[in-house]
Amino acid sequence: MIASKRRSKNLTQQQLGDIMGVKRSTVAMWETGTSLPRADLLPKLADVLGCTVDELLRAPSEQKETPA
Repeated sequence: MIASKRRSKNLTQQQLGDIMGVKRSTVAMWETGTSLPRADLLPKLADVLGCTVDELLRAPSEQKETPA
């Protein structure tokens, strides 16, 4: 979900990492599910990606893309 939202905003992993104050590798781990964003970063990440914190936290099987 993070990857698709990031791509829809035309951001690279590096650019998102710079905005969020984390390394590109951290963004990659979020996107693969290896790790999750820290709780204090969730509101800003949701704002940057144009979604809700709830959407960020949903399991992939619970997510469904809404038409734009």
